[in-house]
Amino acid sequence: MINKNYYCVIMAGGIGVRFWPMSRMETPKQFIDILGDGKTLIQKTFDRFAQFCLHENIYIVTNSQYRDLVLEQIPNIKEEQLILEPARRNTAPCIAYANYKIREKNKDAVIVVAPSDHIILDEKTFQQSISTGLDAVSKNNWLLTIGIHPTFPNTGFGYIQFDEDKEYSPGTSIYPVKTFTEKPSLEFAIQFLESGDFLWNSGIFMWSLNSIQEAFESYLPEVDHLFKQGEGLYNREGEAEFISRIYQICKNISIDYGIMEKATNVHVISAEFGWSDLGTWGALHQIRAKDKENNAIVGNKVKTYSTSNCVINLPDDKVAVIQGLEDYIIVDTDQVLLICKKDNEQQIKQFVTDVKFDFGDKFV
Repeated sequence: MINKNYYCVIMAGGIGVRFWPMSRMETPKQFIDILGDGKTLIQKTFDRFAQFCLHENIYIVTNSQYRDLVLEQIPNIKEEQLILEPARRNTAPCIAYANYKIREKNKDAVIVVAPSDHIILDEKTFQQSISTGLDAVSKNNWLLTIGIHPTFPNTGFGYIQFDEDKEYSPGTSIYPVKTFTEKPSLEFAIQFLESGDFLWNSGIFMWSLNSIQEAFESYLPEVDHLFKQGEGLYNREGEAEFISRIYQICKNISIDYGIMEKATNVHVISAEFGWSDLGTWGALHQIRAKDKENNAIVGNKVKTYSTSNCVINLPDDKVAVIQGLEDYIIVDTDQVLLICKKDNEQQIKQFVTDVKFDFGDKFV
């Protein structure tokens, strides 16, 4: 039986610029069937957390421009479960906003917060980790994050160092956090991997409403003060106008930097469940099925010759012949063709900026 105090906040406001040109301003990656299996990333995320929370206890935070997309893709959700942001202010403000909306409904809420665009391959193990975590934070004044066992020295993830000698309870894999490190150099990432007491920061959090409220009051009082002014307006007429006003002056800050790196009651649950934050085309290459030349291909009319280790994403009605490429990203959409070395995918953000400047918003 699902615990009626369990709530989920799905963050779905990003634009996924590193997945351009598939991810565009009008339809970011969370609203796309990136794996080609018939479901978008946000649909998968909703279904995943519906195993733990009543449908009416799942909230989706997104930019107001994606309201119709969410309602179209998640027919089980009611409009009052949408948390529409008038501007992008990073993760701390959107979590604060969700906290105050949920508080109006249930002051005993226990909340899991997750991005809408992650891939989970081992759903059973994921469910065990979430169940263990929700139970732990319902009994302890903790801020809990999920840490993923690193498999290579990735410099694009944050790292969490944990105290492996202080497991919360045998078999829980929950430990106190020592330090957070944001996107280290390759040298440090190698050291972290070798040490054995560092995990990738998944960006999935669990806490009681009271615990996270105390944390905001202690570490981000200026953000909390803004949202506190709206008490009595949440889930009522007047909320949208109030939010539109305060978002213009609200601090732009992540929950990691604003709270998790400062709080003294942070714990991490160590997990392995086939996780990917799907932040780049290279990450997609790692999890997709590949042909004998290690190419990850979407598109049923693609012919490759002397081509290997590529990410190829083409419409099903597009015939493509690709010869002599190695370690490339090749993406074709209705308006944009991208051909880029995988090693240079960090430049995609700059490509987007240049295209917008030279050719206009319609292509980004």
